[in-house]
Amino acid sequence: MGINDSSNQAIPFDIFLEDFRLRSRHAYRVRADIDQLSTNRGMPPFVMREVMSGNPLSVNIPEEFGGRGGKVEEILALLSAASYESLALSLTLGINSALFLQPLAKYGTAETKAMVFDRFMKAQNMGGLMITEPGHGSDALNMQTSFTSSGESYNIQGTKHWAGLTGWADFWLLTAREQMKNGDLKRDIDFFLCDVNQQGQQIVVEEFFDNLGLYQIPYGRNKIDVEVPLMYRLQPHSTGIKLLLDLLHRSRLQFPGMALGFIQRMLDEALAHTRDRSVSGKNLVSYDQVQYRLTELQSSYTIASAMCASSSEKAGIENDLSSSGVEANAVKSYVTDLMQNAAQSLVQLVGAKAYRLSHIGGRGITDSRPFQIFEGSNDMLYSQISDAVVKQMKQAKESNLYQFLSSNDLTGKATGFMKELLDFDLNFELPQRKMVELGQALSRIISMEKVLDLGEKGFRKDLIENSLLSLRKEISALVGQFNFNEQAKLIEDYQVNSTWYKLANR
Repeated sequence: MGINDSSNQAIPFDIFLEDFRLRSRHAYRVRADIDQLSTNRGMPPFVMREVMSGNPLSVNIPEEFGGRGGKVEEILALLSAASYESLALSLTLGINSALFLQPLAKYGTAETKAMVFDRFMKAQNMGGLMITEPGHGSDALNMQTSFTSSGESYNIQGTKHWAGLTGWADFWLLTAREQMKNGDLKRDIDFFLCDVNQQGQQIVVEEFFDNLGLYQIPYGRNKIDVEVPLMYRLQPHSTGIKLLLDLLHRSRLQFPGMALGFIQRMLDEALAHTRDRSVSGKNLVSYDQVQYRLTELQSSYTIASAMCASSSEKAGIENDLSSSGVEANAVKSYVTDLMQNAAQSLVQLVGAKAYRLSHIGGRGITDSRPFQIFEGSNDMLYSQISDAVVKQMKQAKESNLYQFLSSNDLTGKATGFMKELLDFDLNFELPQRKMVELGQALSRIISMEKVLDLGEKGFRKDLIENSLLSLRKEISALVGQFNFNEQAKLIEDYQVNSTWYKLANR
């Protein structure tokens, strides 16, 4: 069926993408039933064989190594096609793409790239990234995995967990800090390739986790004690920390690819159900509240599309994204919130039938939820957005939020729709909860800018207009919440004098 060789450079992308769609649909809907697959852990080998037989990951591999050239628009379109069928499949491809192949293509040595890309093209190998440690989740800069050099190789020791594709991947990028002679670890971070098929590079999986959702992807705790050749060390253009930021920001800018297909599937399922379902003699789709949920789903589809169009222009490996934290964090956090909201809406519309792991709605809730956590939990990312913007405003000596945002490349056009909302002086000494609220509002304003850009490119006008209305309403609510200054306080001894039944019938 379809394309079956690895030399697919000359194949027009539309044909390549349609072939991938057909393979994925056949694997998940004909050869296997994804509703049943998703109640069990792991992925049957025949599913991955069929999906990977068209060499979809070749979109990430440079042309000189036989790939399609790493065009971001192709990568995002592929991720979207995958997530329409299976969010776990899309994440598997996303991990291989943004967290392994792209950083290797940008920072790997020539000998390493030639070897790895050859195995991806000819043997459909897979790769992942290990950063997170049991004692240092989001605090990656204090990781304790260390490395030393013998002059002929690097010895890397430590423990990593929550790496997607644990026990599956043939290659890993490992992060570690250099151990000095006194035992202390240097501040900077280095990246190393590890080939688990080679002697001395095996990684021991100490535990597989019972992850909630994404059952088809294995996660676990890994013990690292490996020797890797000198050429397996990635070559940062300046510091390892900037390499890490460049990698993570590029990955976050590609989340919309995974989100778009998933949101579209939730929308299509919701439309099909509400058109077919009759309540009190009327189709469900004719009810106002149902139409509200459907228009919100369509708005999410439009926003994710706008983000994809924007990222296709910015997320190439030729660009240094280490300083693009505001935009990358806004895109990742908001689009993953939209994913969860889309699944929740589908379940609400379908009702009890969808409240099952074997239903795409119930499964969508559990599968999309971790997207709001990994690569930085959304609360943390929203706060970081505000931190960065407040810092920029201080440097510009500008306290008026509208004046600052109207002159910013990420928000200049969007602020014209909301001057009355944003025309106030910002207090730079904000508590953390207010920083999160401000970050949420800023992420929506940045997204509105992308929707306006998409409209200028010729995207369907009525979808653009509806999305702008939805965004204005949400931004208005968030700004109102931000400007509400009364705050509840934590009461630590809340159990004292708070038993209701002692007060009953008095």
